[in-house]
Amino acid sequence: MQVMTPSYDTGFVALSYLVSVVGAFIALTAVERMRSQPAGSARLLNLAAAAVSLGGIGIWTMHFFGMLSLRLGMGVSYSIPETLLSLLAAVGASALALYWVSKGLNILRLLGGGLMFGTAVLVMHYLGMQGMRFNGFFQWSSQLVGASVAIAYAAAIAGLWLAFWARSLPLRAAASLVIGVAVCAMHYTGMAAAGFVCTSANPPAFPTGDHLVTSLELPALVTMVSLATAVVIAIDQMFQRFMGGAAHQRRGSLARQAR
Repeated sequence: MQVMTPSYDTGFVALSYLVSVVGAFIALTAVERMRSQPAGSARLLNLAAAAVSLGGIGIWTMHFFGMLSLRLGMGVSYSIPETLLSLLAAVGASALALYWVSKGLNILRLLGGGLMFGTAVLVMHYLGMQGMRFNGFFQWSSQLVGASVAIAYAAAIAGLWLAFWARSLPLRAAASLVIGVAVCAMHYTGMAAAGFVCTSANPPAFPTGDHLVTSLELPALVTMVSLATAVVIAIDQMFQRFMGGAAHQRRGSLARQAR
């Protein structure tokens, strides 16, 4: 039995931050569009786009790129059910939190939405880690787990506040950078809370079994989910732009006829 000493690939760490920032920026842009639509299907579509961007790209994809940065010196596989369930948790709770706060931004709604969103981030992170399979077990630091919980809730409240405050393009960009820092801080604090104890005489061996993908196959899974998410959001936003342009032309035509 030995405690493995983790290290991190700085390239993947930087990529995880970039992915989080991009997801946050797309989400904030969708939120801004949602604010201009008091009701109807367009508002729901933008809410969905914001939730998928924030939960699916800004949090879930960031998490697994962060996991790819981990260097343990032993084989790690991931359980697909827990991995995909963590994605649903991140997206679903992001939608609930954004919808709750969009009804009116006051301190109670902000705290309530932050509680929902922060809990989702924590569930996503630790469920994703629970899906790790390796020849050994975790040894947790309760102090660092507590720190990750505090960061998650503080980041969630700050992120929701920024989502409904950053209206101009420069402010949305700055807010996205801040949200990226907050999400990464929670993730890497949560990672630091986990000690990896190997109980195998052959640490590099990958656990195998049904519904498992190795860390070598994980990039393909994360990339496929991320690209599918990005395509869905792009199609949604293009459709809304088209419908908005068509509606504007119809209003202009009616105005000219009225003259």
